[in-house]
Amino acid sequence: MKIQVKVKPNTKQQKIEESEDGSFIIYLKSPPVEGKANQELIELLAKKFKIAKSKISIKSGLSSKTKLVEIDLP
Repeated sequence: MKIQVKVKPNTKQQKIEESEDGSFIIYLKSPPVEGKANQELIELLAKKFKIAKSKISIKSGLSSKTKLVEIDLP
């Protein structure tokens, strides 16, 4: 399954909001430095979907706020 994600780094709290169009807005505490925000994004999605972090990969937008994330659901 592929989802469109808009990331907002450097926020006070972590949360995930689902938009009407099926995309997600994800608020992260980490700064967008050295891949820390991407790592936190993967951890947060793994918790939400209750799967291993290795089942989630960022397909495009590694250095962008808008990302395409692939989730390998069982």
